[in-house]
Amino acid sequence: MRKSAATSIIQQIFRKSIIHRYTKRRLRKVQKTKRKRQGTKYLKYKEFARTLVEERIVYWNTFYGFTYGKVYIKDQKTRWGSCSSKGNLNFSYKLIFLPLHLVDYIVVHELCHLKEFNHGSNFWRLIAETIPDYTARANELKLHGRKYVIESAL
Repeated sequence: MRKSAATSIIQQIFRKSIIHRYTKRRLRKVQKTKRKRQGTKYLKYKEFARTLVEERIVYWNTFYGFTYGKVYIKDQKTRWGSCSSKGNLNFSYKLIFLPLHLVDYIVVHELCHLKEFNHGSNFWRLIAETIPDYTARANELKLHGRKYVIESAL
């Protein structure tokens, strides 16, 4: 009798591990499919975003005269833009859903990182040279940035 109880426990553990592995595999598959679907939006809007961003970089860089590397348009989840130590500028394709004054703020923000790689007082002075109301724009972006993207996607 004792042998059969131990055998049934082992069989239960085995079944649970199979179910657990299947569930994990299924979850990964669903996440992969979700990423693919999101990727189609990215591919659809990527070149339009590149055109917009490069146009705004050229415009704002006439004031600053910074040299920069490549411009990348990415499907970033948590950032609107970033600047690498090599001088490359990265932007989210979702910028196209924002109002132009917020796109300008993000572009100027990343351009200023080419000179100041931190958020110190010199960095903010650089931004204020061309965008004096940068704090209002930054707040608007924090408060409403996602809303613009969601409303535009509908």
